[in-house]
Amino acid sequence: MSAAFKSKALARWEPTVVRPICNALIDEFIDSGRADLVRQFTFEFPTRVIATLLGLPADDLPMFHRRAVELISYAVKYERAFEASAALKNYFLEQIEARRAEPTEDIIGDLVTAEIDGEKLSDEAIYSFLRLLLPAGLETTYRSSGNLLFLLLTHPEQLAAVQADRTLIAPAIEEGLRFETPLTTVQRFTSEDTELEGVTIPARSVVDLCIGSANRDGHRWERPEEFDIFRAHVPHISFAAGEHTCLGLHLARMETRVALECLLDRVTNIKLLTDDDPHVHGQPFRSPTALPVTFDAK
Repeated sequence: MSAAFKSKALARWEPTVVRPICNALIDEFIDSGRADLVRQFTFEFPTRVIATLLGLPADDLPMFHRRAVELISYAVKYERAFEASAALKNYFLEQIEARRAEPTEDIIGDLVTAEIDGEKLSDEAIYSFLRLLLPAGLETTYRSSGNLLFLLLTHPEQLAAVQADRTLIAPAIEEGLRFETPLTTVQRFTSEDTELEGVTIPARSVVDLCIGSANRDGHRWERPEEFDIFRAHVPHISFAAGEHTCLGLHLARMETRVALECLLDRVTNIKLLTDDDPHVHGQPFRSPTALPVTFDAK
C-alpha cells in the first residue's frame, strides 16, 4: 500500500478530495476576518482528508478525530492511547467487515481486495496498516503545516515573497520542515555493537535519535539557527530515511502546499496576533497550539 502514498498516486486526490476540503474549512471562517489557524484549519484539515480517503461516514468524523488524536498522543497519555487503539480497532474491524461484504473504492476497500502471493490480507494486517496510517497521515501534516504558517507569519518579508512568487512554496515547506521538525526524536535499535564518539553502545540497545538537532547541524547548513526559505537546498531528515522513511511524507508535503496555496488565494493582509504569545513548542511532537490571525478576504 505504500505505492498509494507516492507523489504520483496522490495527484488524483488533490483536486477531488484535498483541495475541496481545504477550501471548505476556509469557508467556515473567512467572513469573520479572524481565525485560529490551528484549531480551525491545520488541525482539522488532515483528519478530514484521511477520513474521506478511508471512506468513513461523515457522522463518524468527530469520534474518529477524537480517537485518532488520543492514539497519536501515546507519548503523553499512554493509557488513554491504549483505550483509543482498542476502540479504533473495533471500529475499523466493522468497516473491514462491511467492505468484505460490499467492496468500495477507498483505501479500506483497496486493502480488503489486495493480495500478497495470491492471499488476501487478514483483518489484523489491515488494521495494523490503518493504525500506522494515523500518525503518518495526521500528525506529520498538521504539525508541519502549523509550523510553516507560524514561521512565515513571524517572518513577514518571507511571507510576502511567497505571496508574490508561488514557486517559493516548495522551498518554504522544506525549510519549515528542517527548521521546526514536527517529530523531533525517533527510536532505533542498534543491530550490532557500535562505537560513537568513544562510547560503546551494545547490540539491541534502544537509541533515541534527535532528528530535530540533526536538522540544525552547523556542518551541513550555514546559519542553521535561522529560518531562510532562500537558502540552497540541502536534504533534511524530518521524515527519517531508508526503510524507516515516513509513509506520509508525500501526503504531508502535498497537504501543506495546498493549505498554503488556498490560504494565500483567499486572504490578504494576514497578521499573527501576539497577545497570547503563540509559539512552537513540544517534545517529541512539536508545533504551535494556536495561531490567532486577522486578515482581509479577497
